[in-house]
Amino acid sequence: MRTDSPLGIIAGEGSFPYLVADGAGKQKRKTVAVGFKGHTDPGLVSKVDAFTWLRIGQLGKLLSFFKSHGTLEIVFAGAINKPKTLGIRPDLKAARFLFQNRSRNDNALLSALIRLLEKEGFTVVSPSSFASGLRMSAGVLTKRKPTEQERLDIHFGWPLVKQLGSLDIGQCLVVRQGMVVAVEAMEGTNSTILRAGELAGKGCVVLKAFKPGQEEHVDQPSIGPETVRTMIRARASCLAVETGKSLFFDRAQALTLADGANICILGCDRDGGFQVGS
Repeated sequence: MRTDSPLGIIAGEGSFPYLVADGAGKQKRKTVAVGFKGHTDPGLVSKVDAFTWLRIGQLGKLLSFFKSHGTLEIVFAGAINKPKTLGIRPDLKAARFLFQNRSRNDNALLSALIRLLEKEGFTVVSPSSFASGLRMSAGVLTKRKPTEQERLDIHFGWPLVKQLGSLDIGQCLVVRQGMVVAVEAMEGTNSTILRAGELAGKGCVVLKAFKPGQEEHVDQPSIGPETVRTMIRARASCLAVETGKSLFFDRAQALTLADGANICILGCDRDGGFQVGS
């Protein structure tokens, strides 16, 4: 890690960019960030040493900004709302990049973007180096354990959500009583959960897993209080998330919400296994 240069943050939605900036500050590291209107919280501007607003697709300006501040390491923090990117106007650098990389799926584009950044002299580093304690824990995290039906649904759905990930489509799958209810595409996890609630009603089980071959330090599965609030609205009953590589934001708040709604949250291993304790 190069502590002698400012950390570059490519900032998306939510609290993750704040956590990274705060963690870097505690390490006496300056931070410079790029944000995207409609995606990045404007409050981040006051939390970093230098900031610029960009449109999605202004790749040339992004590179120039980081280079002008002597940045050598870059982190990706926070998701970008994919439906909002459909109407992007790429600059010349981005247009060339998209032409050379015809697949627009997440992992294909992110892998290609990392290669481009490295070619430009940057190193992409894991945001977890600056925001510790976010890793999803193993086992049942809530007061309520999974019911027998929920266990069956997890075992049924886990190979399917991993297969979904291997196709670079999405990270989330919703099942109920041995049936696939909803599959995440570009709409995101929360919209997928709400759609599942509309289709199948009460008792859906939400599965979220790391995509095989996914860029671990760029696009990790994540949950938090908003995930639980969405499950409450959809009347979903159980959330199973892959441990180790997934992130759990505002854990205490999310678990309090889950316990209040009698929702079970648990961490599974890569094969979908989990311990329920005594």
